[in-house]
Amino acid sequence: MEKLVILGGGESGVGTVLLAKAKGYEVFVSDKGKIKEKYKDVLIHNAIEFEDEQHTESKILNADIVMKSPGIPDKTPMVKAIRDKGILVVSEIEFAAKFTNATIVGITGSNGKTTTATLTHHILKQDLEVGLSGNIGDSFAKQILEHNYDNYVLEISSFQLDDIVDFKPHIAVLLNITPDHLDRYDYKFENYIDSKFRIAMNQTKADYLIYDADDDVINEWLQTHKIQSTLLPFSITKVIDNGAYLDKKDIKITIDNNQIIMPTANLALEGKHNIKNAMAASTVAHLLKIRKQTIRESLENFQGVEHRLEHVLKINKVQYINDSKATNVNATYYALESMETPTIWIVGGVDKGNNYEELFPFVNEKVKAIICLGVDNEKLFKNFGNMVDVMVETQFMSEAVKIAYKIAEAGDTVLLSPACASFDLFENYEDRGRQFKNAVRNL
Repeated sequence: MEKLVILGGGESGVGTVLLAKAKGYEVFVSDKGKIKEKYKDVLIHNAIEFEDEQHTESKILNADIVMKSPGIPDKTPMVKAIRDKGILVVSEIEFAAKFTNATIVGITGSNGKTTTATLTHHILKQDLEVGLSGNIGDSFAKQILEHNYDNYVLEISSFQLDDIVDFKPHIAVLLNITPDHLDRYDYKFENYIDSKFRIAMNQTKADYLIYDADDDVINEWLQTHKIQSTLLPFSITKVIDNGAYLDKKDIKITIDNNQIIMPTANLALEGKHNIKNAMAASTVAHLLKIRKQTIRESLENFQGVEHRLEHVLKINKVQYINDSKATNVNATYYALESMETPTIWIVGGVDKGNNYEELFPFVNEKVKAIICLGVDNEKLFKNFGNMVDVMVETQFMSEAVKIAYKIAEAGDTVLLSPACASFDLFENYEDRGRQFKNAVRNL
């Protein structure tokens, strides 16, 4: 009996242990932190041996294979010890994929993954049996165990891709690459770029890579590296023969001389970046033979994603927008780009080596006040202090929202778009977003 050790007792860890147990593995879960009660209950209910707030080396280093939660960096002593012993370390998507014959659509990129994965799933589910998983919702392993759909849309982070061996999506989508998580990649952008492209590393000519042809980083990498995939670019600046492009107000998608046209006039999602997300999702749907009418209707009635440019409330003619999911500069770039009224910007958190320069034009043009919401806001003051008349800091969401309420005038927008991770003051970006929404509703 093969022994599988799971490092990390969260969503991916608990999903993996249940699937592994069902497939006849001997299993053990170890978490350096505290396992949440809801996951503990599942482990106890299924009689699975586990430990938390410690790692017992003797119980871990005799594993045949280790599934590592994506949140655990390679630099941790335990992971180093596992690798030094030559034990195979894999991610959940690598382990789980071996137990399904489903068609897999894998979506990655620095920004827009959740929106594009959710939109793709929304289109496909009209005509196909399809699960949505990866970095979103119930774990991939758990879905394979409980439902085993014929198709999966997986939102995949670079951390999940770092620990794949044979994993291969039939359709890979690479939305964009901008500096993010550099603290995990020795502060080398090229390491992070290579990590993103791992999504296509096992693909063959029979598989597809859909990518943004307007992204210089992606184009440069493709010019200097060989991959086997059939390439389907999308662009809003140039005409694409095989792939998707924007022709005035229409998205035109051609695959093997079969063209469909999608008007963008009634897209449910606003902003240039969302036209690209719609292109990527529609290209996947066209590849999987979804009817044109279905794709069009789905693009028009899609509700969007919580914490991503989510319109919360209008109070005294001031619009409050929750973009808590903007955990890096590029995501905030899209948010500020789409603002059309004077903006009070709530920003800050754990800075992952951010370079704020690309935001300067928008801040100069659109932002009237900045509220810093982080433990350490020195870098924000240094970058933006001269650009706005009002700049304040606080460590409480309720206070940040009250300050914004006092500053705002009719016709303004209050935007939470932190450009940073949330772990200094919040559990995660969802907690941050919910606190913002509650504070707005309490006004």
